[in-house]
Amino acid sequence: MPAIDPAHIPAKLFPVIDALCTTGAEVSRIIARGPLGQALGAGVGENSDGDQQKALDVLADEMFEAGLRGAGVRFYASEEQEEVLSLVPGGRYAVAADPLDGSSNIDVNVTIGTIFSVFEAKEGADESFLRPASEQVAAGYIAYGPQCLLAVTFGDGTQLYVLDPDTGAFALAEEKMALPEAASEFSINASNRRHWTAPVLAYVEENEAGIEGAKGKNMNFRWVGSLVAETHRILTRGGTFLYPSDARSGYEAGRLRMVYEVAPMAFLVEQAGGLATDGVTPILSLSAEKLHERRPFVFGSRQEVERIRKLHD
Repeated sequence: MPAIDPAHIPAKLFPVIDALCTTGAEVSRIIARGPLGQALGAGVGENSDGDQQKALDVLADEMFEAGLRGAGVRFYASEEQEEVLSLVPGGRYAVAADPLDGSSNIDVNVTIGTIFSVFEAKEGADESFLRPASEQVAAGYIAYGPQCLLAVTFGDGTQLYVLDPDTGAFALAEEKMALPEAASEFSINASNRRHWTAPVLAYVEENEAGIEGAKGKNMNFRWVGSLVAETHRILTRGGTFLYPSDARSGYEAGRLRMVYEVAPMAFLVEQAGGLATDGVTPILSLSAEKLHERRPFVFGSRQEVERIRKLHD
């Protein structure tokens, strides 16, 4: 039995999406056992960027690599791997993934997830991923929370699926997600306030002024620390997410990776009617020059993202 309803998925991409969903369902079961299973939040080392790896980071990476190999994927690029892995010679697709986003939240039962991006494979491994974000043929995330969800786009809107515990398969819940144009919430890590650039600080202060300020309405502040959780909330009820560059050493280009996080989420958000930029430039017009390159990231409701762009200008 397939792991997802194939009715709204392009036939040529179905083996890849089915493999991602099969693996995602297995990861979801492991997460659901929590401390009854292995110590998923235990530190086991660092990845190539110096970020601490949790046990579940490594386990999820191995599981998705194996699943995609079985789906005939040619190249697999993972946030947890230093180089692109060659899986199946002659395979049609190249898949980039953050196998376990938000791993710092594993032990506190907050929604975490898997982010993925799919390209038509080229002859070279790196060139399959170091290309304009607009060339993605699919992108999405699997969210492991109160429900296990899949949000995915194939370039014709953003679909939402729910893992049905009765059937063990992802069933379509919403054929075309619509991100509200306006917002009453914004999301940024306020602990970095002293390092922000002037435009980012101006935007936050404008929101904090509330109904008495120039915006003329109250804005609620949110911060989860899981990109998948933040994105799902914004896709569902609107809002704005900022992970900008700032004055700290190593944060000149923010902290999120273009290939594994920024590009796929930008594709997904824009297909739902939102906008995604690096503060000024649309993400989908940009290319990564390095596999683990970082990029400032602003996305969400159109009115808010445009306002942030104007403040930068």
